[in-house]
This record gives sequence, structure tokens and C-alpha cells, in this order.
Amino acid sequence: MISENVNNAEQSLPSRLSAFSALRERNYRIFAMGFFVSSLGLQALAMAIGWEIQKRTGDVLYVGIAGLVRALPVAIMALPAGWLIDQHDRRWVLMLTQVGFALMAGVLAFASYFDASLVIMYAVLFAMGCVRSFNGPTRSSLLPDLVKPEVFPNAVTWNSGLFQASGVLGPLLGGAIIAASGDRAWPVYAVTFAGCLAFAFVSLRLRLDHKSTPRGPLRLGDLFAGARHLWTEKTILGAITLDMFAVLLGGVSALIPAYCQQILHVGPVGLGWLKAAPYIGAIIMGVVIARGPPMQHAGRSLLLSVAGFGLCVIFFGLSTSFWMAFIALLVGGAFDMVSVVIRQVLVQVRTPRELRGRVSAVNSMFIESSNELGAFSSGLIGSLFGIVVSAVAGGVGTLVVVGGLAFAIPALRKLKTVDPAPAKTSETKAQA
Repeated sequence: MISENVNNAEQSLPSRLSAFSALRERNYRIFAMGFFVSSLGLQALAMAIGWEIQKRTGDVLYVGIAGLVRALPVAIMALPAGWLIDQHDRRWVLMLTQVGFALMAGVLAFASYFDASLVIMYAVLFAMGCVRSFNGPTRSSLLPDLVKPEVFPNAVTWNSGLFQASGVLGPLLGGAIIAASGDRAWPVYAVTFAGCLAFAFVSLRLRLDHKSTPRGPLRLGDLFAGARHLWTEKTILGAITLDMFAVLLGGVSALIPAYCQQILHVGPVGLGWLKAAPYIGAIIMGVVIARGPPMQHAGRSLLLSVAGFGLCVIFFGLSTSFWMAFIALLVGGAFDMVSVVIRQVLVQVRTPRELRGRVSAVNSMFIESSNELGAFSSGLIGSLFGIVVSAVAGGVGTLVVVGGLAFAIPALRKLKTVDPAPAKTSETKAQA
């Protein structure tokens, strides 16, 4: 999964320690600590939002609408957000996004405490979507500057693992807090407020050797530079497209609260475990990837992992017991982790530094929007035709997309490793 010189560097380390190489970097340790605390709160918030809306309305469509209002600003603002990220110190952008998340979580806490209208909650979620359009690309484009190049793939794996860990603990924490507070969600939003402020504080302690790109006037061509780069890198484009459609069609997060209430008959604690299940599977797979040898036949592994994810979605849709649903989500999360690591490493190592913000923003527009739009589409189909039909149809659609892209983009199917491609930076292009 990494280049030959990286392979040699990692192989020269004791195998016992190579899996922890990113954690030896001071910058990454600080970043990882803040990222985990913030992500823990945001995962708990996402679980609590779904629970509260489903409980108040009894209709999965309204849970899907919550995903839609979070997705729209990401899709609209992705390109200008990427340009701004590349023009400014990414540490400060990261800090401001975390402050924004904290403020929105605080407003949600008050709205939930006073049982405010869903319209107000949707408005706050829309504002959080605006913040997300900056947050994800900033974190992704900042990460390569925090560690040595040979350590970066390991940092990606650890970062994914920390996200998965927060995905396990966040919903469990949210479910426990809701159950302990009499089915009230506002204390969960208060916890999110504190976690995001903590990440904002520690982000300013990061030390970077690189200076930000000099600021200049905004030109229309600059906004689309990231999209043009992706179009020339067919493997990146294929990986992002595959992930986007897999999540858009096979995303069942909006259906889980309804499954808990209508089919599985479990409360907020059970919902927390089901929300955590994909992340538990992803953590297990992340440990395997981190400690294993560099991945060979990455393209084939990517396609097979997404196909496995689609099969797990079908199995979940047909589940009639808590444990069937839990196992389906857990194994699906393990498959998804393979595609996440391959895609994230591809995006960063095959992108010039001065374009990372814009490329990450386009990636975010594809991936994060598809998560939320997938929640809306599954909620809409579930409301019209039933939640079982929605889940099973999504899994079948994912399998169709895998087969189609495997033949439409041969470069993706034939991809052996995710070594950095000899792509030209802006400086080498100027010399050519």
C-alpha cells in the first residue's frame, strides 16, 4: 500500500513497533488526541439526533431529512472551501471549524431541552453541514504535514482506527446518556460541545514546517483545480466514485432507529450498539491492516470489499433479531475499512501538496454528501415501501455499481499498489 522506499523504511523497524510509527510523532499524537475527543462527541450527537427525531415523529422520512439538510451545504460549498483551505494556515481553519461545531452543538442542546420545533433543529444541522464542508478537507489535507512521508500511510490507518473507535464509543455513550436522562438527548449535545472545544484548543499546539500557500485573488479556474486533478487520476476518481455510490445506495444509518423500534424492539442502548457495530468491525480490520504487510492488488481488494459491504447490507435488511443485525453491520464495517484506507492513501499521496485542500474538498463533497443523501434516500424509500425493501434494494444496488465500475474503469481493477504516482506539482509543471 506504500511506496518501495516506505516499505524498506518500515521493514527496517521491528515488526512489533512499525504498527505504532505514527504515534512516535509529536504532532500526530496531539492531533490524534483532539480528533478522537471531538469525533467521540460528534458520533454521539449523530446517534442522538436520529433517536430524538424518530422518537418525536415515528417516521423514518424525518430522520432522512436530517441527513439531507446536512448534505446540501457540503455539496454547495465544497469547491470554495477547498480553495480557502489551501490559502490559509490549516491549523487555524481546523480550530475555527471545531469552534463552529461546538457552538452548533450548544444550540442543539438548548433546542432539545425546550422541545423546539424540528425546523429549528434542521436549521442548526444545516449550519453544521456548512462547517463540515471545511472540517473534513482541512483534517485530511493537514495530516500529511504532521508526519514524515514514510509514516503517512500508518498515520492514515491510525486515523481511520481512531475514527472507528469513536464510532463505537460515541453511540454507546450517547445511548447510555439518553437512557440515564429519561430519553432526553440534550445532555449528549452538551458533551459534543465540550469535545469540539477541546480539539480546537489542542490544534493550535501543532508545529508545521510548511508554510501556507501565498494568498492570491480567487480565480474560477482555481476552484476547479482539484476536480481537474481527480479527472486525470483515474484510480482516485474510480475509488471515490465507488465509495460514493456504495454509501449512497447501501447506507442504512437512517433506518437503524426504525429497525430498533419496529422490528428488533430494543431501546436507546440497543441502538447505540447497532450504531457502534460497523466501527467495531472497522477497528478489527484496521488492526489487521496496520500490522500486516503492504497491501497487494489494491484495486481488486477495493472492489471485493465494497461488494462484501453490499452483501452485508442485504443481510441486515433481512435481519429479524438484534444479533443478526449486529453481525451484519459489524462485518460490513470491516469490509468498509479496507476501501476507506485505500481511498484515503490514494487521495493524499497522489496529490501535490498545494492542491490537497481542493482535492480533499471534492472527495468530501462526494463521500460526506453521499452519506447524508444516502440517509435521505433510504429514509424516503423506507417511508414509501417499508424499511426492509429500502435496505435490501440498497445492498443490491451496491453490487450492481461494483460490477459496473470494475469494467468502466480498468485502471481501478488493475491497480496493484497505492504508491505515489509520478504526478507533477505546480513547480515541475512550470519547469516543463
